[in-house]
Amino acid sequence: MRRATVIIALAVVASACAASPASSSGTTVDTQLTIFAAASLTGALDAVKRTYEAALRGASLTISTASSAALETQIEQGAPADVFLSADTANPQKLVAGGFAEGDAVVFAGNQLTIIVPAGNPAGITSPADLARPGIKIIAAGDEVPISQYAARVVANLARGAPGFEAAYDANVVSKEDNVKAVVAKVELGEGDAGIVYLTDATASAKVDTVDIAVSANVHASYAGVVIRSSAHADAATAFLAWLAGPDGQAVMRPFGFLPPTP
Repeated sequence: MRRATVIIALAVVASACAASPASSSGTTVDTQLTIFAAASLTGALDAVKRTYEAALRGASLTISTASSAALETQIEQGAPADVFLSADTANPQKLVAGGFAEGDAVVFAGNQLTIIVPAGNPAGITSPADLARPGIKIIAAGDEVPISQYAARVVANLARGAPGFEAAYDANVVSKEDNVKAVVAKVELGEGDAGIVYLTDATASAKVDTVDIAVSANVHASYAGVVIRSSAHADAATAFLAWLAGPDGQAVMRPFGFLPPTP
């Protein structure tokens, strides 16, 4: 009888251990990381999420995308996020300067710009100079959105030696959207004749054609990320950002057209 009692007791202990969320091997429930990210990263981050979680790195990713500028403001206002991935370096640095982010901004990808037109190019735009033609309808993003900052530099470069180009371009802007994805969507629908967007967004759409911007006028877009100071999972967030900027993350980003990170 005593032996039977011991066996039953051991069985109860084993059952309790099996039901525990943490075992002697150190296995724990996944950390949930909330990632706020630029709209232009949407497709790439879907693949990043699958790859990162499949690698069993102890973290599950919840990704929310919008304009980098809008997300930066939301974080300042207390929106819960662990990592912020921006289409520029200015917005992450603003969070660092304001005490909302830990450490320095980490550059994790690059991009270039191109001109998109609706499939078939109904307005007959063949070069950047055509963006200044009277009557051309240009779809842009809001002034605070990173793509607009980059596009303004491209326009300034194109205006060299072309007096009046910049003013004519500005006069042709018929709408300013919340983010670059919205710019692409309007051009896809034919609601505008052209827009300046990231090359990655252009190649992801089957409903637009592209018009190249000469290397001498184009600009390099640097994408940077930061760990949010209020994060309850700072170590996991830091590990994810380092992975994204490293060779494994770059291998996932590369097929989407993103360039390696450069300062």
